[in-house]
Amino acid sequence: MRKTIHFTNALWDEDGVKLHANMPVQLSGVQAAEQMIVDSDEKAFVYLAEEKDEFIYLYIHETVWEDLEKALKEEARLFVSGEDVTLELTGWKEELGYLIGNIEGNSNYGEEMVKKVESVFLHHQ
Repeated sequence: MRKTIHFTNALWDEDGVKLHANMPVQLSGVQAAEQMIVDSDEKAFVYLAEEKDEFIYLYIHETVWEDLEKALKEEARLFVSGEDVTLELTGWKEELGYLIGNIEGNSNYGEEMVKKVESVFLHHQ
Protein backbone atom coordinates (compact mmCIF):
# COMPACT_ATOMS: atom_id res chain seq x y z
CA MET A 1 0.00 0.00 0.00
CA ARG A 2 1.23 3.47 -0.91
CA LYS A 3 2.16 5.72 1.99
CA THR A 4 0.71 9.20 1.50
CA ILE A 5 0.80 12.33 3.63
CA HIS A 6 -1.51 15.23 2.81
CA PHE A 7 -0.31 18.79 3.41
CA THR A 8 -3.08 21.38 3.54
CA ASN A 9 -1.70 24.28 5.61
CA ALA A 10 1.29 26.58 5.19
CA LEU A 11 3.11 28.82 7.66
CA TRP A 12 5.90 31.24 6.84
CA ASP A 13 8.92 31.96 9.01
CA GLU A 14 12.45 33.30 8.52
CA ASP A 15 13.56 30.02 6.87
CA GLY A 16 10.80 29.90 4.24
CA VAL A 17 7.42 28.21 4.04
CA LYS A 18 6.57 25.14 6.10
CA LEU A 19 3.74 22.86 5.03
CA HIS A 20 1.72 21.11 7.72
CA ALA A 21 -0.30 17.93 7.36
CA ASN A 22 -3.96 17.53 8.18
CA MET A 23 -2.97 15.03 10.90
CA PRO A 24 0.13 14.39 13.07
CA VAL A 25 2.94 12.77 11.06
CA GLN A 26 6.39 11.36 11.75
CA LEU A 27 9.09 12.26 9.22
CA SER A 28 12.20 10.89 10.93
CA GLY A 29 14.17 8.80 8.42
CA VAL A 30 12.39 10.36 5.42
CA GLN A 31 14.60 11.85 2.70
CA ALA A 32 13.79 14.17 -0.18
CA ALA A 33 13.84 12.44 -3.58
CA GLU A 34 13.80 15.71 -5.58
CA GLN A 35 10.95 14.57 -7.84
CA MET A 36 7.40 15.82 -8.21
CA ILE A 37 4.39 14.41 -10.00
CA VAL A 38 0.76 15.45 -10.33
CA ASP A 39 -2.41 13.83 -9.05
CA SER A 40 -5.13 15.47 -11.15
CA ASP A 41 -7.93 13.61 -9.35
CA GLU A 42 -6.82 15.00 -5.98
CA LYS A 43 -5.90 18.42 -7.47
CA ALA A 44 -2.47 18.14 -5.90
CA PHE A 45 1.21 18.28 -6.65
CA VAL A 46 2.97 15.29 -5.13
CA TYR A 47 6.56 15.51 -3.91
CA LEU A 48 8.27 12.15 -3.72
CA ALA A 49 10.26 11.29 -0.63
CA GLU A 50 11.96 8.06 0.38
CA GLU A 51 12.04 5.99 3.52
CA LYS A 52 13.92 2.68 3.55
CA ASP A 53 13.82 2.19 -0.25
CA GLU A 54 10.11 3.01 -0.36
CA PHE A 55 8.46 6.09 -1.80
CA ILE A 56 6.33 8.31 0.38
CA TYR A 57 3.92 10.56 -1.50
CA LEU A 58 3.74 14.06 -0.01
CA TYR A 59 0.54 15.60 -1.36
CA ILE A 60 0.64 19.39 -1.66
CA HIS A 61 -2.99 20.41 -1.93
CA GLU A 62 -4.58 23.42 -3.59
CA THR A 63 -5.10 25.10 -0.21
CA VAL A 64 -1.35 25.95 -0.14
CA TRP A 65 -0.76 26.68 -3.84
CA GLU A 66 -0.81 30.46 -3.32
CA ASP A 67 1.99 30.00 -0.78
CA LEU A 68 3.90 27.86 -3.30
CA GLU A 69 3.47 30.53 -5.95
CA LYS A 70 4.76 33.19 -3.54
CA ALA A 71 7.68 30.94 -2.55
CA LEU A 72 8.58 30.49 -6.23
CA LYS A 73 8.60 34.26 -6.80
CA GLU A 74 10.60 34.94 -3.64
CA GLU A 75 12.90 31.94 -4.18
CA ALA A 76 12.02 30.78 -0.67
CA ARG A 77 12.83 27.38 0.75
CA LEU A 78 10.05 24.80 1.16
CA PHE A 79 9.70 22.40 4.07
CA VAL A 80 7.24 19.84 5.38
CA SER A 81 6.79 19.70 9.14
CA GLY A 82 6.28 16.58 11.17
CA GLU A 83 5.94 16.15 14.89
CA ASP A 84 9.53 14.95 15.10
CA VAL A 85 11.49 16.69 12.33
CA THR A 86 11.19 19.20 9.52
CA LEU A 87 12.25 18.06 6.04
CA GLU A 88 13.41 20.44 3.32
CA LEU A 89 11.96 19.63 -0.10
CA THR A 90 15.06 20.17 -2.20
CA GLY A 91 14.73 20.63 -5.95
CA TRP A 92 11.06 21.58 -5.67
CA LYS A 93 11.33 24.84 -7.65
CA GLU A 94 12.68 23.18 -10.79
CA GLU A 95 10.25 20.29 -10.52
CA LEU A 96 7.22 22.51 -9.93
CA GLY A 97 8.24 24.88 -12.72
CA TYR A 98 8.49 21.96 -15.13
CA LEU A 99 5.08 20.61 -14.10
CA ILE A 100 3.38 24.02 -14.38
CA GLY A 101 4.80 24.42 -17.89
CA ASN A 102 3.56 20.94 -18.79
CA ILE A 103 0.08 21.49 -17.37
CA GLU A 104 -0.54 24.84 -19.06
CA GLY A 105 -3.20 24.29 -21.73
CA ASN A 106 -2.76 20.50 -21.54
CA SER A 107 -6.15 18.79 -21.26
CA ASN A 108 -4.46 15.48 -20.39
CA TYR A 109 -4.38 16.76 -16.80
CA GLY A 110 -8.13 17.37 -16.78
CA GLU A 111 -9.88 20.65 -17.40
CA GLU A 112 -10.36 21.50 -13.72
CA MET A 113 -6.70 20.87 -12.81
CA VAL A 114 -5.50 22.98 -15.76
CA LYS A 115 -7.80 25.87 -14.79
CA LYS A 116 -6.71 25.81 -11.15
CA VAL A 117 -2.99 25.65 -11.96
CA GLU A 118 -3.26 28.40 -14.56
CA SER A 119 -5.27 30.67 -12.25
CA VAL A 120 -2.81 30.37 -9.34
CA PHE A 121 0.57 30.06 -11.06
CA LEU A 122 0.18 31.69 -14.48
CA HIS A 123 -2.54 34.34 -14.35
CA HIS A 124 -2.02 35.45 -10.75
CA GLN A 125 -1.54 39.17 -10.32
